[in-house]
Amino acid sequence: MISENTVSTQDCKQGIYLLEQSMSYLWPAALRSVTLLGVADHLTEGPKTHDELAQELGVDAQSLQRVMRILTSRKVFEESDKGYFSLTPAAHFLCKNHSHSLRSAILMLTDKTFWEPAARLDDILKEGPVFDSIFGMPFYDYWNQQTDSPSDNNFHAGMSSMSKIENEVLVASYDFPPNATVVDIAGGYGNLLLCVLRKHASLRGILFDQQNVLEKNILHQLNDDSRWHTESGSFFEKCPTADIYMLKYIIMDWSDEKAKKILKTCRGAMKADSKILIMEPVIKENHNEVGRYEIDLLLLTSFDGGRARTEQELAAMLDEADLKINRVIHTPYYLSVVEAIIK
Repeated sequence: MISENTVSTQDCKQGIYLLEQSMSYLWPAALRSVTLLGVADHLTEGPKTHDELAQELGVDAQSLQRVMRILTSRKVFEESDKGYFSLTPAAHFLCKNHSHSLRSAILMLTDKTFWEPAARLDDILKEGPVFDSIFGMPFYDYWNQQTDSPSDNNFHAGMSSMSKIENEVLVASYDFPPNATVVDIAGGYGNLLLCVLRKHASLRGILFDQQNVLEKNILHQLNDDSRWHTESGSFFEKCPTADIYMLKYIIMDWSDEKAKKILKTCRGAMKADSKILIMEPVIKENHNEVGRYEIDLLLLTSFDGGRARTEQELAAMLDEADLKINRVIHTPYYLSVVEAIIK
């Protein structure tokens, strides 16, 4: 108990814990800085001191050391007794040449389009979304007009980067039926569809998105152009006919009304035995893995009406689109696969 003039040791511990948590935003800021500078790439040939790194990067050595310290405490880098920094297994994912590089994902997730609205969470709680008032337009409109952004520092590149490692988990979690046609709705550059087609030789795929996005697709990496094609359009208007509809990070981005519209559009194109796969965080009754609540807050702060939903909330939306949940597959991480079929 806290009295007027004293505080117990246990209460002190809890107070310090609260102070510690309030400063935790600084470590993603540090992570963003070394990602932009390419620190990990400079350590691929071996350990280096902060002085050596600073000289190569053209930055202040003492300031870099202070940034590296906090990242070492979070196991992004390691520091030897002699002051040499080296890569941890996690840090390898920051390297540009890593097959599953997360560089673009880190830059996207720590971009000002997430930071600045989050700083006004109190305003959001009182008055609603603030993204438009900060950036002058909705989230997707803002990113779509950033045509001069570096190729590795934009939303689609970030989602593509983030997807590479997530897709391995998702594809391993679901048994795709043989000889099916799979459409990736608003699938961006095609990372998820490419992963599916690589692991299931009998499948054919359709990448469905806006034409300017499709022009940058990577499906040629399959080395078999006979198994896929692209179709442009809006998921608010019309979707291709297929056996499996993959909607990764789609339903969660939109308000209930718009999300239901997307589901109804898919439903209108489905065959009697088609299935929809909603791939995104589903808020469980308990034991939610790290990332489920965090992604939900990203949606609260930067997307107008977007949110991570419970199974019951998804079921209600699907019902209005003449669909129903067939099963829910929870991965060991923050992602789930909700399989829906026609009622």
